Amino acid sequence: MNPMNNFEIKILGICGSPIRDGNTEVFLRKALEFAEAEGAKTELIRLADIEVKDCVHCNWCLFNQTENDFCAQKDGMTEIYRKILEYDGLLVATPVYIRRFSGKLANLLDRLRALELGKYYRRRYPLKDKVAASLAVSWFRHGGTETALLTLNQSFLIWDMIVAGLGAAGFSSINGTGKFDPSDKHLILKDEFALKQAEKTAKRMVELIKMVKKAKAK
Repeated sequence: MNPMNNFEIKILGICGSPIRDGNTEVFLRKALEFAEAEGAKTELIRLADIEVKDCVHCNWCLFNQTENDFCAQKDGMTEIYRKILEYDGLLVATPVYIRRFSGKLANLLDRLRALELGKYYRRRYPLKDKVAASLAVSWFRHGGTETALLTLNQSFLIWDMIVAGLGAAGFSSINGTGKFDPSDKHLILKDEFALKQAEKTAKRMVELIKMVKKAKAK
């Protein structure tokens, strides 16, 4: 067997919804299952359980940051920084709020400034060549999933990450009409097209991570 095919692949899922066990979270879990079927190891972090304060642009990280002391604010981001550095891929899921990603997720993305501009990390480019992908869930058809995906992907590109396609989006109401079944809280799992796109996205992430690892090994 070619040892080049034996790389460990680790994908970190981040759920940007403030709702525990909601449609965004189960959509992300399905996508991570698809990645696991391709041989990846995965972990899910849900921001509903973690305090992530907004970046206040105090610039502490620019002048005081060390390898393990990322930011002046000591909250849930400390562990998230460590996880992002450890993993090969980042799969981010968001509900769509006002045609964009959630405020909790915006806080996290803003705080990644510390890994790009901080004193210790700014010349190490820790996000460069990590593979990223996005998922979005909206209530209505034409509710802003494409905008949410595009803005997430633009964030990844700013940090020189490799984006695994546009991503995947689905609905949390029946066919995106706003109708719902009160006995079924996870209507995203009825969106067959969304699940197929999530599978495609997960497979592409694994494929790209393998390519990056093989290229760096050479």
